[in-house]
Amino acid sequence: MGETKKGRILTGDRPTGKLHLGHYVGTLQNRVRFQHEYDLFLLVADYHTLTTHPEKEDVLLSRQHVLDVVIDNYAAGVEPDKVTHYLQSDVPETAELTLLFSMLATVPRLQRVPTLKETMQNLHITEPSSGLLNYPVLQAADILIVKGDLVPVGKDQASHIEVTREIARRFNNRFGEVFPEAEAFIPGDAPTLVGIDGQAKMSKSLGNAIMLSDDAKTVREKVMQMYTDPNRIHKTDPGTVEGNPLFIYHDLFNPDVEQVAEFKDRYRKGQIGDVECKKVLAEKLNAFLDPIRQRRCELEARPDDVIDILRQGVRRARPIAQQTLAQAREAMGLTSHVHASLIDLYS
Repeated sequence: MGETKKGRILTGDRPTGKLHLGHYVGTLQNRVRFQHEYDLFLLVADYHTLTTHPEKEDVLLSRQHVLDVVIDNYAAGVEPDKVTHYLQSDVPETAELTLLFSMLATVPRLQRVPTLKETMQNLHITEPSSGLLNYPVLQAADILIVKGDLVPVGKDQASHIEVTREIARRFNNRFGEVFPEAEAFIPGDAPTLVGIDGQAKMSKSLGNAIMLSDDAKTVREKVMQMYTDPNRIHKTDPGTVEGNPLFIYHDLFNPDVEQVAEFKDRYRKGQIGDVECKKVLAEKLNAFLDPIRQRRCELEARPDDVIDILRQGVRRARPIAQQTLAQAREAMGLTSHVHASLIDLYS
């Protein structure tokens, strides 16, 4: 891995299924860059999945999803020898640190985290578990157990990192300096990709996603279904380009800048139809996805290699986590010599 570079980044994925273009735009493309600039830790957050999908069948299904998200990361260009990639539950120290941190976070503070209500609404959860309420505390433990100091997040997740900073500050003030105050890192070139329905961010659960693993035919079909300008009835009607998913995707995935500019001009003047723009977009998207699909196919054929990536990752991550937890326990007075003195006292 070499020496730490600009800082240590902790980021990751919930193993809920294969990744899509929204993940690429929002996170994966930045990870490909970060791996050369930072000490990059990638977490497969299977504990986090339990906060919303605690049934046994969901847990068993997530085992395959673990492989899917790891494969998608490396298919997108992440390099195994440049990152530390590990499974959250393979570092049990995270669970103990979560327990210790939960004593420092109040229920009213966690209830004010904006994404809690959003998650409950999206998943139709009427009675959240304490685990879901404690999600930001577990996230704080994920970050701080490896002494992460930068966390790439979307704007909607910045409030979680503020909880992490508050917990670190409270711990350090009460027990002594152990943890860094991690900073939210919101990359300026990581927009939220709108779904093909134009109504929300891309999400597999909403059925509006183009998956990195979709074959060429599926991509074409999804692009042809794409929501465009609802006020444009005929192709000769002047159309709106701003906020139009068709052109958001062209801007991101069509490298022919002159062609995109021409399409936009003709679209505004009613000189080109949606179908023609969509056919070209489908071609450009498939050209972009072809090497990702090829690498994915190669990795799917070698699942043992994928599992070995996680084994290598935990070999590096766990000693760091053990050392961090030992420092936290010592700072709090939860050390082995204290236990020994109590045994002597009551023997």
